[in-house]
Amino acid sequence: MAYRHDSDLVFLSQVSTADLDDLVCCLTHDKKGQSRWTETLTGSKKYKAYHPDHAKYWDDIASEIQCFGANSLTTLLRQGKGVLYREILCDVCDKLKVNYNKKSAVEKIESNLLMKILNDAIEKMSADEIRQLGTELGIQNASTLTPQMLSASFQAIFKAGGFKSYQLTIIVVNAVLKALFGRGLPFVVSGPLMKYMAILTGPIGWALTSAWTAVSIAGPAYRVTIPIVIQIAFLRQKLALGMVENLDVNKEDLDMGYFVRADL
Repeated sequence: MAYRHDSDLVFLSQVSTADLDDLVCCLTHDKKGQSRWTETLTGSKKYKAYHPDHAKYWDDIASEIQCFGANSLTTLLRQGKGVLYREILCDVCDKLKVNYNKKSAVEKIESNLLMKILNDAIEKMSADEIRQLGTELGIQNASTLTPQMLSASFQAIFKAGGFKSYQLTIIVVNAVLKALFGRGLPFVVSGPLMKYMAILTGPIGWALTSAWTAVSIAGPAYRVTIPIVIQIAFLRQKLALGMVENLDVNKEDLDMGYFVRADL
């Protein structure tokens, strides 16, 4: 296992062990909880020495991601090294027919991917569900909300970035993990996220799960790389916002006692 320095994955060195847990699970186990026969992470020296303290072998995790993104022959020719994350991200976007610019920053490409997933969900929602979602999101004039207007609202949120973009990312990641692995993200929900609980389990959650069930037959490689890319987008946003450990709260919220345990 040989990690290629990757400026788009090096941030994993700053991610906590708890936050890396789902990523490691995705790399090493399938939806049924069985070990992936193609994975090599559990055979690495650092994994054997430090597991389950994932943060101590983040570079091996990054290397495994790179290798899953390359075919076995290409990896062999590179002496065990895989491909850089940007190539994996673009490959996933091509597979899912995402409209993006390959020269954009990875954060922008990841946002385009998440937006495509949300748009796929919107297409499966009824007019009543769209209005309900608009109301739960606090969108003005939700009673007259159309799919196009809802999509535009999501695009504006992703473009602005920040905490609201992170909230939408949580909705996407949670639904995709449920569709592909049968479980969502277990974490602590802060006050600002509480109102999104209904969305996670409501119309958009149902629509996303429905839209993503088909991905389970998209091919072995994509069953790994698609959820990996989505989780990396989530971890990147979480770290950028300065979230604390496994608490999905910002520092200002820590003093307000907005804690409730949730297994979404």
